[in-house]
Amino acid sequence: MSAPLPRRVLVANRGEIALRVARSCRAAGVDVAAVFTEHDREAPHVLGASRARAVDSYLDSAAILEAAKALEADAIHPGYGFLAENPDFARAVKAAGLTWIGPPAEAMETMGSKTAARAAMEAAGVPVVPGCPAGTPKELAAAAESVGFPLLIKASAGGGGKGMTRVDSPEGFERVVRQTAAEAERAFGDGTVYLEKLVERPRHVEIQVFADTHGHCVSLGERECSIQRRHQKIVEESPSPAVDADLRLKLGEAAVAAAKAVAYEGAGTIEFLLGADGSFYFLEMNTRLQVEHPVTEWVTGLDLVRMQLEVACGGTLPAEALEPRLQGWSIECRVYAEDPAAGHLPQAGRVLVLREPSGPGIRIDSAMREGLEVSVHYDPLIAKLSTWGRSRREAAERMDEALSRYVVLGLKTNIDHLRSVVMHEAFLAGDLTTAFLDEHLADWAAPPPSEAALAATALPTRAAASGTGGGGGRRIADPWQSGSGFRIGGGAS
Repeated sequence: MSAPLPRRVLVANRGEIALRVARSCRAAGVDVAAVFTEHDREAPHVLGASRARAVDSYLDSAAILEAAKALEADAIHPGYGFLAENPDFARAVKAAGLTWIGPPAEAMETMGSKTAARAAMEAAGVPVVPGCPAGTPKELAAAAESVGFPLLIKASAGGGGKGMTRVDSPEGFERVVRQTAAEAERAFGDGTVYLEKLVERPRHVEIQVFADTHGHCVSLGERECSIQRRHQKIVEESPSPAVDADLRLKLGEAAVAAAKAVAYEGAGTIEFLLGADGSFYFLEMNTRLQVEHPVTEWVTGLDLVRMQLEVACGGTLPAEALEPRLQGWSIECRVYAEDPAAGHLPQAGRVLVLREPSGPGIRIDSAMREGLEVSVHYDPLIAKLSTWGRSRREAAERMDEALSRYVVLGLKTNIDHLRSVVMHEAFLAGDLTTAFLDEHLADWAAPPPSEAALAATALPTRAAASGTGGGGGRRIADPWQSGSGFRIGGGAS
């Protein structure tokens, strides 16, 4: 059953995800409005919207709601990050008479608390890592003896790899608990911590779930997300080389049970730790669209954002989602402004030259253009590059070829590092764990400039040709002659 879609959606976000959401809205005949901060006044997501309004912060829920009213939007899509997993904002959107394109606030609250989520999963029969819920330092110390070392002390309100401390022995355990609790209080406003058994060298495998308001809840296959730095994913793929049909069924059933346990609606992701013996444990649920959703779209042929719109308006899941079929293989690489040789240190600066790859089996989700500045105020993600192939090897080789043609000059990126990952013999063999980078690329060093980068320096930039680029009209036709200390892959010296 289909339902009337919103007339105009306000996308309460920025960057590539704002453009991604807008693309599906327009394809569905839905108008798009945008919000922006002063830094983003000329950003692509603003220029591409039919109307836009300035806000001081993407985290200002009151200002977002005022913008929706002023822009005559009748629905809000939060993208990911910022307000996407804020249950109070979800409630405020509905209270304002607008359609919330996201899950119920109650599901967000339960899954947003590690301890509440763990309790809900245990009640639903979903496997969880052995551990102990929140308690005093003394209570957790007593529990640690029975759980066994090594273990993790985790912030209940944490996420994205933050608020976790590894402990290998009882010595100083209570002190570490207090330190982690203090850090959690500063970072999340909630000092509640708990402990879990540390699963050594696991894989990080997640299931894309989708539920409507008519009782349908499905698994759309798994994503392998083990390639991480600082507990943040940088390479994802679907399907996983470690998951066969039997394991896929078990993971999917557990993920659907997890979603149903909190009366979920819309797009969500159940994340699992997968052991070498095939055992798996619930890690957390992301109650939103994931950064890595393009690989699922590649292998299923589904438009997850279009499905979000339809479900939020009371529609049912399409037939092709109720009985999904995975075809081929897809890999995504997150392109960051960062220096992998310096501990993945984030970079900031203006993009002087940009050459993005394209072609069959290649998709790029990007909000970058020449002349725009990568700011210290936001995540340094430049783009998501994904490829599809009939086999995993074909998808990997296509990714390497696409990365070889990807040129960003003006600041350092992780493009060459990503090439080293996808062409590493261990990656090609499917031998992946969350320790992959430490075990295989700990001493990685940047290679010499690629032929594509060298060729790009000889061409006038689009920003220079038009006299634009946010540099006060300053032209940089040839970065070698700019006199700024420019170097390939880096900023001014």
